[in-house]
Amino acid sequence: MKPSQTQTNPAGIQQTAERTVVSMLVVISFCHLLNDTLQSLIPSIYPMVKQTFHLNFAQVGLITLTFQMTASLLQPLVGLYTDRRPLPYSLAAGMCFSLAGLVLLAVSGTFWMLLVSVGLVGVGSAVFHPESSRLAHMASGGRHGLAQSVFQLGGNFGGAIGPLLAAVIIVPYGRFYALWFSLAAITGILLLWKVGNWYKANQHRIRPAHPSQQAHSPVGLSQGQVKASLAILLALIFSKFFYLASMTSYYTFYLMDKFHVSVQNSQIHLFIFLFAVAVGTVIGGPIGDRFGRKYVIWVSILGVAPFTLVLPYVGLTATGILSIFIGLILSSAFSAILVYAQELVPGKVGLVAGLFFGLAFGMGGLGSALLGELADLTSIRYVYQVCAFLPLIGLLTGFLPNLGSPRLPRPATAR
Repeated sequence: MKPSQTQTNPAGIQQTAERTVVSMLVVISFCHLLNDTLQSLIPSIYPMVKQTFHLNFAQVGLITLTFQMTASLLQPLVGLYTDRRPLPYSLAAGMCFSLAGLVLLAVSGTFWMLLVSVGLVGVGSAVFHPESSRLAHMASGGRHGLAQSVFQLGGNFGGAIGPLLAAVIIVPYGRFYALWFSLAAITGILLLWKVGNWYKANQHRIRPAHPSQQAHSPVGLSQGQVKASLAILLALIFSKFFYLASMTSYYTFYLMDKFHVSVQNSQIHLFIFLFAVAVGTVIGGPIGDRFGRKYVIWVSILGVAPFTLVLPYVGLTATGILSIFIGLILSSAFSAILVYAQELVPGKVGLVAGLFFGLAFGMGGLGSALLGELADLTSIRYVYQVCAFLPLIGLLTGFLPNLGSPRLPRPATAR
């Protein structure tokens, strides 16, 4: 019979697996786009809510802190739990939290309701990122850097188009029109339920079949070296996302203050920056797979310093151009950092993903709050003069060990 022939045909099984891997990477990347589009609406409407609720910069920073800290505190816990007990349908459940937060965001009548709404979106993000990163790892076929880049690409494109859609839909007509984005959340829920079916049936891709296949520590690294390397990676995450917080939360205010552009004009500039971030993301993973992740981290973190140091002292056109280079270069690091950390601590994909995604969100929230306070005490322009030096922390990359020559495994095989 045909079914038995398919089951006993290794070539057919492998071809089917390869098609499924590609489809899962595309679907989870698209869901990441939907998830981060919803998230990016929060900073996109800051000028509107600042005026509506008569907020200062510190309160604007508190909104971001509420969202980012909700996400950051829960993500490592979600990753730790699902390393032991995977939850295939938790992705759809996380999107339900985001949907509830989005609806409340559109109808919030007080500042405190606004904080609750962004907190719900943060919970949804906390559930989504560790498990979806694990799914990308499962579907990678061994090309972990490429898979993480494809996964991140969707998220960064979502983060880029969110402000643009907000400028077209929400800014002209009011915050209530954010309800239109509930269609994106519902689409995500339906897709992620289907993804959960594949996840449930393919857990063998990430779970070793025999004890002899259990992951081992990197050759030549002691436990102390692993911990020191993780500490360096966390410092690099701090540098990257603290600077990104200055751009995502306050770039529009900076442009309006220094160059007197309109809200919609500033949103377009933010979209250009975030689009560059999305493009840069897809570069870092494949290059790290081929040439080594440490080199990507070097170039991405430290290499952006000349551009950030010049940014506060140039005109509008040059600011836009520099923001493109900053987005392209800085964004290429995260996939490399995440996979490098997963190689340092093999067998803990969910925990590492939750820790690093959580720290990324936490640093973004903390950075937004502290930079908001700094802007209130000094000026929004001074914030960018201070943040310009953050990429110099990239010098710490020199202390990271080389984990060996990168290898390019064959595309996904059914194991």
